[in-house]
Amino acid sequence: MEKETKKGSMKKGIIIKIIVLIILLVMIGGLCYGYYKKQTLNIQNPVAKIEVQDYGTIEVELYPDIAPETVANFITLANNEFYDGLKFHRVIEDFMIQGGDPNGDGTGGPTLSDINSDIEKDSDQDTDYTITGEFAANGYTSNNLNLVEGTIAMARSDYTQYSSALADESYNSAGSQFFIMTSNDYTGLSGYYAGFGKVTNGMDVVQKIAQVEVTAASTEDGETSTSSEESTPEKDVIISSIRVETYGVDYGKPQTLEPFDITSWFYSSYGSM
Repeated sequence: MEKETKKGSMKKGIIIKIIVLIILLVMIGGLCYGYYKKQTLNIQNPVAKIEVQDYGTIEVELYPDIAPETVANFITLANNEFYDGLKFHRVIEDFMIQGGDPNGDGTGGPTLSDINSDIEKDSDQDTDYTITGEFAANGYTSNNLNLVEGTIAMARSDYTQYSSALADESYNSAGSQFFIMTSNDYTGLSGYYAGFGKVTNGMDVVQKIAQVEVTAASTEDGETSTSSEESTPEKDVIISSIRVETYGVDYGKPQTLEPFDITSWFYSSYGSM
């Protein structure tokens, strides 16, 4: 009787060990499969479709791996319909086309309600914002995208024309305005502006826009300015819409900065003169 009990205990112990071994093998297999899936998963980059009235569609592949904040900002603005109805307000043939300004003249940018539905439009909280410039001159080393034909990049202000001490303020002044390069002749700008994608289809549309008739911008009294560059299209080039396909990935919202107040800087620097 004692031998049978001992034999039964041994058999039970063996069964338990087999069960434990099976569980361990299943767990190891699951971990290995998870690691394999993670290593082989190919997440497609987001693709922006820029519909331009009377011209066609421009498709742009965005690169969140090299400019995550810039891409997050662009995606949020685009999919919140911010760009719908705006225009390419600055066109320089054999250089670039620039758009995304709600004022339509290069002076405007987004406000916090444009990327955050919890903030009411025109409320006290709805202030202007900018984003950090993701490029080498700003100490950001992960972006090595050259500004060649087809590259899309963020436009920004250049306050260094007033003082060399304002480099940081210049580098972190991008908001909603962007430009698409139409030439390979300005690669010297690489590292000074945040490139964040490349045209994959519709470069012919970009080049067609680049060839529109332009004039110098008008002054407040409607007269043509003699000092400004000839880069304002004589006939508006309207952005019907921009939408970004993210393929199910949530790129979040960008971290925002308070814009530099150049007017206050001028007053504090020269107001007492």
